[in-house]
Formats: sequence, structure tokens, C-alpha cells
Amino acid sequence: MEALRWEERPNLRAPVLVAAFEGWNDAGDAASSAARYLARAWSARRFATIDPEEFYDFTTTRPQVRLDEGLTRHIDWPLNEVSAAALPGRSHDVIVLSGVEPQLKWRTFCDAIVGMANQLGVEMVVSLGALLADIPHTRAVRVTGTAADPELVERLHLQHSRYEGPTGIVGVLHDRFRQEGIASASLWAAVPHYVAQTPSPKASLALVERAGELLGVKIETLDLQIASASYERQVSELVEADEDVADYVRRLEENEDDDSDDGADLDPQGGEALAAEVERFLREHGRD
Repeated sequence: MEALRWEERPNLRAPVLVAAFEGWNDAGDAASSAARYLARAWSARRFATIDPEEFYDFTTTRPQVRLDEGLTRHIDWPLNEVSAAALPGRSHDVIVLSGVEPQLKWRTFCDAIVGMANQLGVEMVVSLGALLADIPHTRAVRVTGTAADPELVERLHLQHSRYEGPTGIVGVLHDRFRQEGIASASLWAAVPHYVAQTPSPKASLALVERAGELLGVKIETLDLQIASASYERQVSELVEADEDVADYVRRLEENEDDDSDDGADLDPQGGEALAAEVERFLREHGRD
């Protein structure tokens, strides 16, 4: 049985695939929340899902029971859904893949995604991720962009990924796209490690804004801005209630303020110029 369940097959213009997964690559739920926010902001329409049967240990990632209007029982299985939308004023459309990192058969899982990308003519892939770091919650969120393709690194002012060690589904998926000859980049937001278990709308906001700059699309983020301000205020109240933690955070703030710009941010030349470079890259590397 095919892992990808098509509900319809959209006709898309040189689409860019944006992907994020709950789990190991998703500190503070920042990446998965950002992907869902983008899908809503772009009014993306679901056209496919991935059958969870082969990819999850249901004794670990258990399906959830819910009641519809208090009467009808429904089982919600781990969901990976694929949606598509047109980007106003751009020459390419967008696909949003939002899901849960699988526990089993990663290569089969990635093959299903790559197969879908090939069928729809995906020109570039942008994954969203979030990691824990020694940073304060009171400062701007740093978003680092990485890629393996030297030309993409140079053109979009990304960084070469030099990480070695355990990887998540995002790393495996990028390797499959590299083998397939599809350009791919990752955006990673840093989340304070001392609030690791708290959802971070501040990091989600940073990823949404950076993805919008990359694709040249203005995204309304008022809801995320309000949630981000509330998050920072509540964390600050908790931190100030503990003298040792407050002192530690002040040291992190001092270190952050003393750090010079190391080029980790993706967009040193401005959002419009960055979007223009993406457009040019897609035109020059468009697949027949």
C-alpha cells in the first residue's frame, strides 16, 4: 500500500516545500507551530496525508480519543499532512508538510515525501527546526540558515552545515533531497534551554518571519506577536522569582550583548533582496 494518501493532485507552479516535524527537531514546539501557522496564513489546502501505520510505535505515540459534540467517539492517529497554496505576487507556489517525526522506517518515510516532491515538480525545500541553546529569553531569537549546496550557501548567505552526530528526520530528509538533486536549506531557531518544555511562540514568530522573507511574502503575525510578548513576560516573572536563575539569565544576557555579529543570521541583505535571490535560483535551476 502506498504510504502517501492522495486526496487530490494539485497543479502547482515551481513549488517550494516547507517542512517541519514535532519531536527531536522541535525545541519548544517552535518549528511545528511555525509550519502550522504558515499553512493557516497562506490558506493552504490539504491534498495528501501519510498513512501512519508503518511509521509509528503506537504504544509510544498513542492515538488519541476525542468526542465530537460529546457523543461520537473519534480516533486521531499521528498525522502528517501536506497542503498547498499560491503565493501572491510570486512565480512559485508553496507546499507545507506538517507532521510528527516517525519512529520506524525513516528511509521509506522519506522516499514517500521525495516521491511526492518529484511528482509535483518541487524546486526547493526549506525545513524548519528549533534547538536548545544557552541564550536568554529576553533577546531577539537567532535564526540560522544552513545548506549543503555551495551555490545555495553563497547565494542565500547561509552556512555550511558542519554538524556531526545523531540526527533527526530533518537531517535524513535533506540527505534524500540532495541525492535526488533538489536544492534544500534549513532554518533553525534557538530556544533557551532553561524553558525547554515550554512552547515558544517567540521562536515560532522568528521562523515564520524568516520563512516569509525567504519566499518574499508578507505574513500577518499579530497573533504570534501577542503570544510572544506574553511568553516573554511570563517567563521573566518565573525567572525573577528565583534569585539563582535570575542571576544566570543576567549572565546570559551579558554574553549575548557582548557577542559580535557572527553571520549566523540568514538575511544580512534584507528580505526583498533575499526573496529576489530565491526567485533567481529557482529560475536558473528549474527542472523540466
